[in-house]
Amino acid sequence: MPDKLNVTTHSFTDGQALAVALAERVAELLRESIAERGRGLLAVSGGSTPRHFFERLSRQSLDWAKVQITLVDERWVPESHERSNAALVKSLLLQHEASAAQFVPLYADAPTPEAGLAAVRARMASLGMPFDAVVLGMGNDGHTASFFPGGDRLPEALDPHNPVRVLPMRAPGAGEPRITFTLSTLLDTRALFLHIEGEAKRQLLADARLGLDAAANFPVRAVLTQQRVPVAVYWSP
Repeated sequence: MPDKLNVTTHSFTDGQALAVALAERVAELLRESIAERGRGLLAVSGGSTPRHFFERLSRQSLDWAKVQITLVDERWVPESHERSNAALVKSLLLQHEASAAQFVPLYADAPTPEAGLAAVRARMASLGMPFDAVVLGMGNDGHTASFFPGGDRLPEALDPHNPVRVLPMRAPGAGEPRITFTLSTLLDTRALFLHIEGEAKRQLLADARLGLDAAANFPVRAVLTQQRVPVAVYWSP
């Protein structure tokens, strides 16, 4: 199986070098899409790992007014909350050159993701699919997006044939309730990136690629083993 995985790894000396390279590649894809179809669409991940990447990408020169940016998943908290991924994106990515981009949030003003699901799905229907780039991260438990081990809707979210774009997700390791794009929707992209940093995550990813022991059941393995879109891993110590 490992030899058949459509995964390439790009290794960098540090997180800053990675951020520069990834930002340049994503900007290149957005420029190409704007030239070809008049618009660009990018989905990014939250958390601490992409901070330098966001800062570098925000300074890339392109027609940001023609770009939509959304998140691959979101904690069900308002932007005023310290754990809001939307707040992170707005503070670090929607700055400088990229301040002209349109941000499309996954959170809606409702008490639960289930209650806000119809509004979010209607909003997501306006996206100019396919994505030009999807940038995923990975947790120490092998989750990516909100595909958490033990997630209450994990099989549905990972179904490669599921036509539904977004789903709520609740899991023991997720903290807050979440909302996430489904795997089938995230694979509707011109380019798929997995951004990880640190030796521990490098080893975890290696185990997931090989399907070793507990890593055989890590949700990220569904991304690595799918054959629809090549996966470009960007890693630094």
